[in-house]
Amino acid sequence: MRRNHWLFLGLPLFLISLLGGCAEVTKVGTMIGEQTGHLSRQDGESIRRVADQTASAIRPMTEQEENYVGRAVAATLLGKYRICADARLNRYVNEVGQTVALASDRPLTYGGYHFAVLDTEEVNALACPGGIIFITLGMLNRTTNEEELAAVLSHEVAHVNHKDGLASIQKSRWAQVVTTLGSEAARKYSGAELAKLLSLFEGSVNDVAATLLVNGYGREQERAADCSALTFLTRIGYDPYGLTDSLGTLSREQAGGSRPGIFSTHPGMQERLTRARSTIAGNKWTRSDHSPRDQRFREMCGLR
Repeated sequence: MRRNHWLFLGLPLFLISLLGGCAEVTKVGTMIGEQTGHLSRQDGESIRRVADQTASAIRPMTEQEENYVGRAVAATLLGKYRICADARLNRYVNEVGQTVALASDRPLTYGGYHFAVLDTEEVNALACPGGIIFITLGMLNRTTNEEELAAVLSHEVAHVNHKDGLASIQKSRWAQVVTTLGSEAARKYSGAELAKLLSLFEGSVNDVAATLLVNGYGREQERAADCSALTFLTRIGYDPYGLTDSLGTLSREQAGGSRPGIFSTHPGMQERLTRARSTIAGNKWTRSDHSPRDQRFREMCGLR
């Protein structure tokens, strides 16, 4: 009988790991176990509590939570870099960014999209979860027209669309955050317990920041972001060749030697360039006349 007891006890736990969010299935199983005498009431309560916590921990991050994480990541980045003081340039970059964001697969986020220029010659563009996106002066200096600027920003918008930043967070760490936040005990936390929760949240933020600044995304994530960027550009009327022109410039510089920023976190620029060219050719997209936008770009960025 003891053996059967533990066999029955193991079944709901197996359902937890197999079905994840199906906590109700587990609750039904424990109720039957209690009624048939295979489980004590105490064992049943314990299993139900684990099921509720597990269901909460594996749920997707809400858009509000994504916004909070993204704002914290942005604050971390702004602890390293400062915003460019040129308000006119920031406004222009934000207008171009908002335009491509509206053409994306996820035009609305909880906190909205926000674009700004970082005052550093380091070459990079950074997308925080939820829609806060930065481009550095160093990257702007390597764009020659608005088409290329739109392409860089579209690529970052795609990372937000795909929630690539959130994928950087250690699943076990975020599971602890979510489980704790969803518990009744969270309302009665002591200072030490709140400090632990804060540490877990900071760890999640640092996971994302490390990906943006040190580790970079995986090749498949970069490929998918390029593919989406091309779609966004053509939807809104920007020249898709802006992406290949930008990648061509970065690829040549990357081949010239190791440098910080995007050159260290985004290996394989040439491979990305080849794939983007293949996508453009496959769709038979042609170059467009964008001389009015070229003039606007020169006027707005000529102050640098």
